[in-house]
Formats: sequence, C-alpha cells, structure tokens
Amino acid sequence: MRPFHEQIRLVGATGGPTKQPVWVRWLGTAGFSLRADDHVVLFDPYLTRASLGRCLRGDLRSDAAVVTRHVGRADAVVVGHTHFDHVLDVPLVARTTRATVFGSTSAAVLCRADGVPPSQVVDVEGALRKGTFVTEVGPFRLEFFPSAHSRLLLGRVPVAGEIADCDAVPTTVTGYRCGAVFAVEVTVFGRTFFHLGSAELVEESVPKRSVDTLFFTVAGWTSSREIPERVVRHLSPRQVVLGHWDDFFRPLAEPVHALPALSLPRLRDRFHAAAPSVSVGTLPFLEEVPL
Repeated sequence: MRPFHEQIRLVGATGGPTKQPVWVRWLGTAGFSLRADDHVVLFDPYLTRASLGRCLRGDLRSDAAVVTRHVGRADAVVVGHTHFDHVLDVPLVARTTRATVFGSTSAAVLCRADGVPPSQVVDVEGALRKGTFVTEVGPFRLEFFPSAHSRLLLGRVPVAGEIADCDAVPTTVTGYRCGAVFAVEVTVFGRTFFHLGSAELVEESVPKRSVDTLFFTVAGWTSSREIPERVVRHLSPRQVVLGHWDDFFRPLAEPVHALPALSLPRLRDRFHAAAPSVSVGTLPFLEEVPL
C-alpha cells in the first residue's frame, strides 16, 4: 500500500476555471509559498532541514545554496512563530530577496541580529497590541490573529519564551524560542487561505469565517483538544492541506517521509466526521500547483 500522504494528494483549483490562478507550493514542514499576479508570499520557509546530528551539536546555520536554489523571489515572509524549523532561513531569505518580514518581536530581534535592515521587518506582535493588523502585499490581503502553539511536549509548549537581546544569531535548537504565535488569513483573487502554523486555534481571537483552503499543521495535533472539530466549526474550510507532517531532518534531495506516530489516517477521518464534504490532503513536495 502506498504511503497515506500519496493517496490524498490535492492538486485541484478551488476557485473555478474563470478565476485568476493562485499558485501554491509546499516547502516542507509548515512552509508554503503563495504566488499571484507575479507577487510571492512565503509562510515559515524552512529549507535547510538540518540533520538531527547537527541539531544535537548546536550547528544550526542556513544552507545558502539550498535556500537560494528553491526561493527565487519573495515580496513578503510571514513568520508564525520562531522555533528553528519555522524561522531559521527567514533572515537569509529576507536579505537575498529584500522581502518584508512580518512576525513577532522575537522574529524582529532575530532578523535584525542577522543583518536584515529594520525597514524590512514589521513587528506584528507590537502592532496587535493596538488592535487588528492588516496589510497588503500586491494582490494579497493579510490579516494576523494571535494564536498559540500546541502543548505537544508533556503538556507544555516546547522551547517556550522569547528571543531577546540577540547579539549573536542562535545556533542551537533552544536558542530559537517560540515567541508569540500567529494565525494568518490571506485573501486574494476572490478566495481565502488560512495558515495555522501550529496545531492549535484560539477561537476568541479569530471571528468565525468560511475559508477556501486551510493550511493545517499536523505536528502536535493529538495534544490539542478536539482540534479537527474546532477548526471545522470555526473556519468551515472547503479543503484542508496538511503541512508539518514530514521528517524535516531529512534533506530536500531525499524522498519525503512522514514523521512517525502522527496518525494521518485518523486525522483525516476526524476531519471527515466533522465535515463530510471537506477535502483533506497534501501537496506535492516543492512543486507549484494551482489552488
């Protein structure tokens, strides 16, 4: 039997043939790229995929050759939170593409320490203290909502806390503390995408809505109470694209493998039980497809 993620691959457009295409690429882990009208927005791009050995040695550094090979351009980079597997490559991407980075105060501190000009960094966490935060990037409208990280480590958020006073760029897993967490709604060409970078949803911070495509983080979903059912009730997605289910310690050149114990078939069944009409699937690894 083929791996589950190959059986549920999604490649169809949700907007119908008359709408302008929105091109989507899964970058591995929670990373996605959206391209529309020659503008590109990246979400949590992590392409270096350091081996487990490098992570244990404290040798976390962006692989410039890999990153530049797979990120040709970007206008904006959205950082959902600042664990290493979401943010390690963000400063390099920002410096090479001149994209604007939108993220937490921790993300802003990290980017500035790694040489990103302050004019390219937006502290969304600070902006949200004054109310809502909405911005536009070309045809994209981005709205940020406070969110939370799943408590997947014995009931706790792994590597919690902030990145502060970052005189040197961290090279250890524990140096990349979680920071504030965001969920992001993207509206473009008459359709709506919602990026949930960790398997948790703070309903009180996100008004109920209906979205076309939900990018759902799989890692940690079993630690979040009724997360498939809550997501369906609150966001009413037409389709769910699964991310962060892959073994991100394997290099990009190797075939994608699911992390053990993520129970992908059970997650799909939970989504379908909550909303029988919802499509649940994955995207081809590093291939751009229309949605």
